[in-house]
Amino acid sequence: MILGIDHLNIVTADLARSVKFYTEVLGFQKTHDVLMEGEWIEAIIGLKGVKGLVAFVELPGGGVRIELLQYVTPAGVALSENARANTLGLRHFALRVADIAGMAARLRAAGVTLFSAPVKVPQGVVKFLAGEKTLCYFLDPDGVIVELAEYR
Repeated sequence: MILGIDHLNIVTADLARSVKFYTEVLGFQKTHDVLMEGEWIEAIIGLKGVKGLVAFVELPGGGVRIELLQYVTPAGVALSENARANTLGLRHFALRVADIAGMAARLRAAGVTLFSAPVKVPQGVVKFLAGEKTLCYFLDPDGVIVELAEYR
């Protein structure tokens, strides 16, 4: 029986840059840092010579943790196709916000490019118990698609 989602993992090229983005721009709080290396992590992920720097961030008040992970060794590669919404696999995660227009403005002020201005989902598409849904996409510093979702 699944109890819930424990955390999301984002592999980043620059851990400090990502921590700054998720804390200063999006409002998460860093809860702790971890160094991952040794046989235990190599066995779990199936790679040899692993050294990973990790920072966990959470929203004030709790919720799903995000594990920001920079592989020092072996370093990975960025695939530009992953920043496209129609690429197969896990493609985005959504953050629920109270003021999507305000958050969009905050992102733009930080130099983040949105895919579009916030868009209201037409009523007949999906009925949400939480009310009308407005959303927009943007990319984090490593090209991960993030959705903002507001319900009214």
